[in-house]
Amino acid sequence: MSAFPHIVILGAGFAALTAVRELRKHTLLARITLVAPKAEFIYLPSLIWIPSGLRQGSDLTLSLDRFIKDHDVEFVAGRVTGLSEDGRSVFTDAGTIANDALIIATGGRFIKKLPGIEHAITLCEGVAAAEAIRDRVDAMPSGRIALGFGGNPDEPSAMRGGPMFELLFGLDTHLRQLGKRDRIELTFFNAAAEPGKRLGEKAVTGLLAEMAKRRIDTHLGHKLLSFSEQGVDTAGGHVNADLILFMPGLTGPDWLAQTALPKSPGGFIQADEYCRVPGFDRVYVAGDAGSFPGPDWLPKQAHMADLQAQAAVANLLGALDGREPAAKPRPELICIVDTLDKGILVYRDSKRALLFPSLRLLHWAKRLFERHYLKVFRD
Repeated sequence: MSAFPHIVILGAGFAALTAVRELRKHTLLARITLVAPKAEFIYLPSLIWIPSGLRQGSDLTLSLDRFIKDHDVEFVAGRVTGLSEDGRSVFTDAGTIANDALIIATGGRFIKKLPGIEHAITLCEGVAAAEAIRDRVDAMPSGRIALGFGGNPDEPSAMRGGPMFELLFGLDTHLRQLGKRDRIELTFFNAAAEPGKRLGEKAVTGLLAEMAKRRIDTHLGHKLLSFSEQGVDTAGGHVNADLILFMPGLTGPDWLAQTALPKSPGGFIQADEYCRVPGFDRVYVAGDAGSFPGPDWLPKQAHMADLQAQAAVANLLGALDGREPAAKPRPELICIVDTLDKGILVYRDSKRALLFPSLRLLHWAKRLFERHYLKVFRD
């Protein structure tokens, strides 16, 4: 191996960019290559604010050109298509890229198998989806919006429910501000009788109480069957809807099937407690692409992806120096469920699960964190 190892990072999301920063913090000599379809970063947590007009898509889509230059990174615009059996070659539609060490942070993908799923809009698919929600809501004089989220039946923790709670409460606030809430009803649906349970018992109770306070209807505990232009069909009946907003469960990247990488029951890249991919030397995974040991509430969120990336980098650098891995990502869930004017703080770790009441300060805290996080790309 060269004295200047070539480290390849796949992806351009939270885990990938945190990995770049961590690597450059600890080594100036390594050659780093970042592989992603575009040299841009989309700040997904703030997509919830596009339907209300608090944010525009251009506010959240940032070029990585300066970040790439400042961190002395080579960028390859390409989509991953596979991986060699030893992990030392990444196959992309832009060619084959060799590496001495690899971090996979390409993210997951949504499971879109329910019949009629084309009738639902999925917020976290990106700016275009969020803008479509904004336009549909603005054009609605009256009617009903149905919101919900699903999971991965083979890996129950592979879901993203937090943004849907935020979208639900944010739309309620926005419609009240527009004077349309009395004419537009909201229904929250979920196959679980206690949605959001991995946030903790207090969170479930608090979120359902918030729905009741806001006069949001619920349809809970019934298996989802299909979607249509008329609404949502479940094993417990039909929910009329003029607009369906749905976040499906997650699974691993589509190119994973073309590789020998170990796969979890839910279709993710299997990782060990050190974010290593078992059976592959100097190959690590961080973020939504991976399945990690830990509690059943281990979140699929940006904060956890950052923690996993930090551990992956520490162990990768140790492996290059011949040391055994020692860094483990701390299981931790931190979420401000924003309501457009206030926020509800949910926190969970291995010892406690806490819920802090709705406060205007927490909404501004979320906005301040967004500004702090994006500062590195804008300055």
